[in-house]
Amino acid sequence: MSDDDDDDERSGQDRHINIHFSPEMMAGVYANFANVSHSDYEFTITFARVDHEVEDEEIPGVVVTRLNISPTFMRELIDAMEDNYSKWRTREGIKNLPEFGGQGPAQPPPDE
Repeated sequence: MSDDDDDDERSGQDRHINIHFSPEMMAGVYANFANVSHSDYEFTITFARVDHEVEDEEIPGVVVTRLNISPTFMRELIDAMEDNYSKWRTREGIKNLPEFGGQGPAQPPPDE
């Protein structure tokens, strides 16, 4: 069997990513603000936690993480987020049905 045949067989197999987290990483971080920028080669997403209750001209905040990702991965991330957001809106709409204890017709949260 040639190497090409081996590649054909492997491409038909299911592959699974096995990701491990440290306990600290598993907890995650909270962010209520994000900024997206890009260059010719990558996208940068900066997540921050800001204090919206401060009435000063300058709102204090702290960056909690920053991601630099390729344009290809950015497209995959957007697709995954759109899919999950759509599923979340559907679930929230079902919760509002009277038969599920809601107050009236299904009305998912408005898009922002």
